[in-house]
Amino acid sequence: MKARSRLFRWKDPFAVKETEDLFLAAMRGNCRFQYTHCESYRKILDHFHFSPEDLKESKDMERLPFLPTWVFKNHILFSMPKRKMLIQATSSGTKGKFSRVGFEFGGLWSGLRMVLRVGKWRNLFSICPAHYIVLGYKPHKGNETAVTKTAYGATLFTPALSRTFALKMKNGAYEPDLDGVIDAVVRHSKGHFPVRFMGFPSYLYFVLRKMEEQKIEVKLPKGSKILLGGGWKQFYTEQVDKQTLYELAEKVLGVKESEVVEFFGAVEHPILYCDCPKHHFHVPVYSRVIIRDVDTLAPVGTGQVGLVNLLTPMTLATPILSIMTDDLGVLHEGKECGCGIESPYLEIIGRIGFQDIQTCAAGASAYLKK
Repeated sequence: MKARSRLFRWKDPFAVKETEDLFLAAMRGNCRFQYTHCESYRKILDHFHFSPEDLKESKDMERLPFLPTWVFKNHILFSMPKRKMLIQATSSGTKGKFSRVGFEFGGLWSGLRMVLRVGKWRNLFSICPAHYIVLGYKPHKGNETAVTKTAYGATLFTPALSRTFALKMKNGAYEPDLDGVIDAVVRHSKGHFPVRFMGFPSYLYFVLRKMEEQKIEVKLPKGSKILLGGGWKQFYTEQVDKQTLYELAEKVLGVKESEVVEFFGAVEHPILYCDCPKHHFHVPVYSRVIIRDVDTLAPVGTGQVGLVNLLTPMTLATPILSIMTDDLGVLHEGKECGCGIESPYLEIIGRIGFQDIQTCAAGASAYLKK
């Protein structure tokens, strides 16, 4: 796995053009491993008459059979014994079903390098201690979800003086504690150390709205940041546009838009997509993105809406080389952003269910007309 190691050590996290051959080599090596060690994955590739050696040029990655995320929600696919995995992470679950992805040492080490590189680029690390407001789940022994691990991991970007959680376990179930969050925000605003929010944008919005209704406005200490990830999920009907959320955060907390950072990712695709100062998700060297037609599943060009297909050679423990999400998205040319990064950037339009894949063309057409 020398190609994977070199890829995740690459100095510029957005040098996609310069790493095409290296990325292809890493994907081919990972595909060989999966084909040899995961019987179910081998049968899938054989069914589609695809061999790891067919990955000869970058265009061939479009033909690599992808696995929809629902496959991982209904089947456990591992390519090595559990004893060789350092950790397992799960998705938050849909109707009681969740994906389970394993990580061996090499995969975790690659992920750590990625986080350090991207975090440094976005100025997320600091030696200055901070108080953390985690807009998500308080860790619990029965909670293995990736979103919980990620949110807690983000509190290690700086020395953590305290951690306040928006969702706490009570009587065997998680319950929101917005009043506790607001009390912590007001208390920390009177101190000298920065406050960092991390978690779901929906809970940030609920906290800000409640503070606004109670006429509570504070000015958080210099260096405070808002880190968001995880989407709106079941609160999609209450979702507001980003600009509205940014303006509300500045009004209620005194945190400017320049101090808001957003993340995108999935347990089935554990790559850190961190937005640029223009709030766009540029594709990093550790992954590639293919947008596919909602009817034919054929790749479409930049600027066209379709289903989001994500590729990465990050981990060997689970065959997640190419996964099909239930997200609708558009891939834009990097130069359209204006931040200076040339890597293409991904815009997420919305989420659909697997049963909607055949009927979402109308919505896609409406977006294009708009």
